[in-house]
Amino acid sequence: MLSKQSIRSNVSILLNEETTTKDHLIELSKGWSENEEILFRKMLKQGGDFRIQGQKFKMSLEENTTLNSRGNFDAPIRPIDIKGDNVDPNYIRR
Repeated sequence: MLSKQSIRSNVSILLNEETTTKDHLIELSKGWSENEEILFRKMLKQGGDFRIQGQKFKMSLEENTTLNSRGNFDAPIRPIDIKGDNVDPNYIRR
């Protein structure tokens, strides 16, 4: 059986071309076999179209839009380039 934590907010789920709620999906999952639940969890991670017990599901993953405290997207961290040192740029001090 699914739990509310297993259905993340970055996934939009359509059941028979209509949006659905977490509670409705949890009720549906009570009647699924173990293999059907595994399929549903796999599709939660990767998205796509599939059918379980004759009901058509369509899952689409929303892009990760993590913003920092200023409301901007976080930039990837680049190693500091200091000329003249012989330190490996991949070395991280802990």
